[in-house]
Amino acid sequence: MKLSDLITDFEKNSNELLAESMEKYMQDKFRFLGIRGGTRTEIYKKYFPDARKTKTIDWDFVERCWNKEEREFQYAVVYYLKAIQRFLKREDISRLKYLIVTKSWWDTVDLLAKVVGSLVIRIEGYDQIMLEWSKDSNIWLRRVAILYQLSLKDKVDEQILDNILVNNLGNSEFFINKAIGWALRDYSKFNPEWVREFIKENKANMTNLSIREASKYLN
Repeated sequence: MKLSDLITDFEKNSNELLAESMEKYMQDKFRFLGIRGGTRTEIYKKYFPDARKTKTIDWDFVERCWNKEEREFQYAVVYYLKAIQRFLKREDISRLKYLIVTKSWWDTVDLLAKVVGSLVIRIEGYDQIMLEWSKDSNIWLRRVAILYQLSLKDKVDEQILDNILVNNLGNSEFFINKAIGWALRDYSKFNPEWVREFIKENKANMTNLSIREASKYLN
């Protein structure tokens, strides 16, 4: 199957009533076709296994989907990239950055953070790009920088994580403070003492939201 046929499959599965409820849930920020997550997953299964066999990223497909108005097409992009992320190349970081800063909202950005993370941990020196993003004026680049080490456990670079989090303390933005708490909560599963110490040292500059999220698994 051609990857581009996924677009036709999505259009065939549109549902106007579901679209209305999905748009409402997402605060009317985007238009939707009205395709449930389970249906989207079944469609992905028809195309992504063959796409992985090519061992290359089809950026034309990414562009076509990203430029479409309905949100499901952006979901197709981020799940496609997640499925084929091991074939990302050094120069693809700029393409990923574009996806983060356009049509931005947590529903695509959070999965893109994982895709970015898969690239950063493979490319020496790319953690410095994350440090730069952690100070960017764009809140979604900051959020990706905060979250890209999620689930890395013993592979987490604690110094980089500390620097990125500190760069974002004192911020009033909900999505930043939520991400700080999320990153700390995730790492507390592996190294609770490090997280306790971070909170102790930075509590005065942390929001209640960040502290509450970070402390969820701490005794």
